[in-house]
Amino acid sequence: MTCNVNDVCTFSSTEQDLQKEKEFALLAKALSHPARVRILHILSALEKAGGCLNSDLVSELGLAQSTVSEHLRILKLAGFITAESIPPKMCYRINRECIRQFENLTQSILD
Repeated sequence: MTCNVNDVCTFSSTEQDLQKEKEFALLAKALSHPARVRILHILSALEKAGGCLNSDLVSELGLAQSTVSEHLRILKLAGFITAESIPPKMCYRINRECIRQFENLTQSILD
């Protein structure tokens, strides 16, 4: 960014800046619903207790099973969670690397 004596500033983006902004926006979109943030909160608490989520989120969130499944799909697609089949259910965990990536992107955009 450059500014002149009249405090008029111009900003030019590099291709790398644009890519970071796009990646940040995609990850932020995955977190744009309170239920998805709540899911991450629940998973974090379970992880601290040494477990993973393989129970029913429907009652915890108060949403229909199809809605919960869609939220899980979006979080998984963005990389925020992983799913492992432990019959008869799926075991969901937070992908800490994706969380760190999101934190780093946030920091690089705001610096």
